[in-house]
Amino acid sequence: MTAARHMRELDRSEALRLLSTVSLGRIVFTRHALPAVRPVNHLVVGEDVIVRIHEDGALGSLVAPGDVPGVVVAYEADVIDPVTHLGWSVVVTGYARVVADTDEVDRYASLLRPWVARPMTSALRIRPDLVTGFRLEAEPTRPLPAGRS
Repeated sequence: MTAARHMRELDRSEALRLLSTVSLGRIVFTRHALPAVRPVNHLVVGEDVIVRIHEDGALGSLVAPGDVPGVVVAYEADVIDPVTHLGWSVVVTGYARVVADTDEVDRYASLLRPWVARPMTSALRIRPDLVTGFRLEAEPTRPLPAGRS
């Protein structure tokens, strides 16, 4: 039998702190006018989420032209135990833009481990406007009244 659980909302700082403890998540974006989801690895730098992109990869379509403030995306990561169903989940929603500074791209390339042996051509910076999350926690066990066992 699974123990009773409750869901506790996370504040922005706790959600971003938890997000920074894992390196894998899922980015949700629009591709060919439809929602698309890709698993990617990430870094949290300040409040920004950084992911690697490849020139011919699906995320290459997120390159915003000219003065556009970016492309709206969502980024989700979680750690949920498959047996106890305890853990946390965080979603960051905001604008994604390509990192323009070549020194930053080089630094991120050295920190983001690739999934496949393809060179990282650039990095995507997600500036979060909305950060939400929750933690699934076990309900505290109530002690039995005196004399009961």
